[in-house]
This record gives sequence, structure tokens and C-alpha cells, in this order.
Amino acid sequence: QVQLVESGGGLVQAGGSLRLSCAASGRTFRSYAMGWFRQAPGKEREFVAAISWTGDMTRYADSVKGRFTISRDNARDTVNLQMNSLKPEDTAVYFCAASRRPIASIRIEYDSWGQGTQVTVSS
Repeated sequence: QVQLVESGGGLVQAGGSLRLSCAASGRTFRSYAMGWFRQAPGKEREFVAAISWTGDMTRYADSVKGRFTISRDNARDTVNLQMNSLKPEDTAVYFCAASRRPIASIRIEYDSWGQGTQVTVSS
């Protein structure tokens, strides 16, 4: 398995931006597809974005398309989530995850998870 540590969360006003990062260690990072999920209080963890092993394929939840961008740097073993035009409904704990599949958008397809970072968007 790969170990994952998220960073970059915080408090931002609606319309603002945040950049989340996830640092990976333990196994060959470039062998994993990477994803971001989020979980709001009282709600199920939901898919946000995913990127393939090579970075040439991405997927997004409809709720974040056009506002969020996922990217990866295989030389630095990191994956990032640039979040723009943030809305109060984006408030959640954001989790980074790794999958052995070429790309994945379903929670059960992910093998390793980080501890999460809190994102709070005020109105």
C-alpha cells in the first residue's frame, strides 16, 4: 500500500480558491491512479475527482466540473486539487486516495486513504 498525507485545507470565503496537496510514500506512486473524495457532516463520502496513472485521463463529479482541477507530479509523488469558485456546499473533509486501477471513480476501487483535510467555505 501507499501512505498518503493531505495538506492545504482551511477556511475560505465563497468564490475563493484553495489548493489541496497529497504527498505519497511507500510504494511506486506512478503505479496508482489517484483520487479525491469528500465527506460533509452527516453525509456519505463522495467522489470529487480522479486522475490516471500517467495523468492523461481525468474524471470529475458533475458538482465540481469547471471549478476543480486535479493534477499529479510523478517526480514528486504528489497529487493536487485546485479548487476555484468555491461554494458553501463544498465544505467537507477532503480525502486523497490511491487505486491500482488505471483510473477509478468509485470508493471501493481505492485501496489506500489519507486522513483528510478540512475545507470550510463561508457564505
